[in-house]
Amino acid sequence: MLIRLCKPAIFAAIIIGTAVMAAPEAQAAWELDMPIGVTTISDEIFGLHRLILIICAVACVGVFGFAFYTFATCRKSQGVKAATFSHSTNAEIIWTLIPTLILIALAIPSARGIIMIEDTSGADMSIKVTGYQWKWSYDYLGEDKFFYSSLDKASYAASQRGSDIDPDSVENYLRNVDNAMVVPVNKKIRLLLTASDVIHSWWVPEFYVKKDAIPGFINETWFEATETGVYRGQCTELCGRGHGFMPIVVVVATQERYEQWLAGELRWDEIQQQLVATVNDNAKSATTSLAAL
Repeated sequence: MLIRLCKPAIFAAIIIGTAVMAAPEAQAAWELDMPIGVTTISDEIFGLHRLILIICAVACVGVFGFAFYTFATCRKSQGVKAATFSHSTNAEIIWTLIPTLILIALAIPSARGIIMIEDTSGADMSIKVTGYQWKWSYDYLGEDKFFYSSLDKASYAASQRGSDIDPDSVENYLRNVDNAMVVPVNKKIRLLLTASDVIHSWWVPEFYVKKDAIPGFINETWFEATETGVYRGQCTELCGRGHGFMPIVVVVATQERYEQWLAGELRWDEIQQQLVATVNDNAKSATTSLAAL
């Protein structure tokens, strides 16, 4: 009886295992857990996720293990007779009290996490993010810095019908921009999100941040990146035919490099996809003139 019950699960496991082994290039997409984040928020959320996952796994194994045990041992063919009692007060107290205590234990860190996510006070800097069809703008409040961020030229060219450009040949196809958002590491960044036309949504997976940008409203969120690097996201609210063409790129830099970028000494290069030194137009002209001589 037990073997007969387990046959479908064994058969399904064999099929899935064979499919995975037959396509090793696809195994990278088989992530069984949440991605590792690079912000203080992500650490809190990931820890809470692991805690709840462990508790649910233990409960699942206990419930289904007991169920399958009874299926295998409490059968009429083995001479087992059904119980005649109608209920058990002790059992009802136990199966009510234990889940209640578990839910209370989970509610405390969950509430703490929600409060942490929504608390934008004490921010080191604020950036107003506005969604458009189909690009973003970034306004660094208190600083003389405002710019639009659109899809990079290489991705745009490859996306055109009849371009004969292989999208696989474009690095970070549809995930690169002409102007990247730059923030300093280990600083609390407050984002004020809105939109000028339809609803958009600003999302960067490694930050564990996803917030809607709604016309006529200001939504707030924040993050504090703990590792330097280039992080990519995209709009996750269907906003028209160009929805898939408004990526997000955030560069987390050291304080020194951030200040250099803020002063115009560094800029985002969409071809190299990193911060590079800004070339002065006058110096470029002088170099060209000398080369001509």
